[in-house]
Amino acid sequence: MSAKVFQSLVYRIRDILDCDLDITDSNGIVFASTRQDAAGSYIEDVQDFLDSSKDYAENEKAAFMKIGNRGSLDMVVVLYGKIQQRKEAMELISLSIENARLCYEEKFDKNSFIKNVVLGNILPGDISLRAKELRVKDNVRRIIYSIHTEKSRDIHAYNVIQSLFPNDSKDFVVLLDDQNTVLVKELKDKEQEDDIYRKARIIIDTLNTELMVKAAVGIGTEVTRLRDISRSYKDAQTALAIGKIFETDKDIVDYNHLGIGRLIYQLPTTLCRLFLNEVFKDDVYDHIDQETMITIKKFFENSLNVSETSRQLFVHRNTLVYRLDKIQKLTGMDLRNFEDAMLFKVAMMVKRYLDETNK
Repeated sequence: MSAKVFQSLVYRIRDILDCDLDITDSNGIVFASTRQDAAGSYIEDVQDFLDSSKDYAENEKAAFMKIGNRGSLDMVVVLYGKIQQRKEAMELISLSIENARLCYEEKFDKNSFIKNVVLGNILPGDISLRAKELRVKDNVRRIIYSIHTEKSRDIHAYNVIQSLFPNDSKDFVVLLDDQNTVLVKELKDKEQEDDIYRKARIIIDTLNTELMVKAAVGIGTEVTRLRDISRSYKDAQTALAIGKIFETDKDIVDYNHLGIGRLIYQLPTTLCRLFLNEVFKDDVYDHIDQETMITIKKFFENSLNVSETSRQLFVHRNTLVYRLDKIQKLTGMDLRNFEDAMLFKVAMMVKRYLDETNK
């Protein structure tokens, strides 16, 4: 258990009782103390107290009390100085420590539980039972954000995301590794798609500002049961994978808006190659130069509008028409025709998918 939890507690107790205290492990080694440089030291008096059968003892310098956990001794509290009702004060201190440990372990267990649910490591039938034990709501609206970042030397994205969503009774931030973090976000009744996207944008902008790293967020599907968040996580991962291939200019990819990219991603590569060979005979796609490819992409971005495309490319309309004629001679497809344009667009996406899978 983190010593920081106890260190904060002993300082608060000192402020109330106006006396120093230590907390040691079952070997008499101090791990939390109000005394300067006491952490890590060994207290011989504690060892003598541990060898006795008493749960409480005191001498002129200090009072000692044992604290157990699930039937076994694991801590000793040492209170220095003489105060009124010292034994009663020690019992209250012991109770405070036990409550702090309980809260910490419950929080840790919750995060561990959610992580295992996300990764699909818990049987569906056990999820609801474990959720009741940890007081985690089962039937609420939730969404998964899968956050992928570049490596950062100073601080994990986990810490930044946790500071954005500190309500650990509703939202859970799970660290998978130094580049991947998962946010299990509980949704309010009135929160809709725009609100979900807005939170993803906040995550991206905050990581860019505070860590100075590029980040991408995959948004999974909305679920209403804990057992379904593993599916939402897989959807978020799929969104990131498809976005990396087909939506390279986007840093937020929603599984519900993947379009034709999702269909291509699920096709066997052998079928994709057959389709590509049918559309681009004799590998004509590889003979398209960079300038022509830029023209094609811009033409598609402007919904096959010749005038708008020529304006954005800063070329004369006739120059663009000449380029489109050149593409038609090379590929046999007239991109001014909707069916040919649609076929060419899909073939471009299939080619990109195959190039990514062959890396």
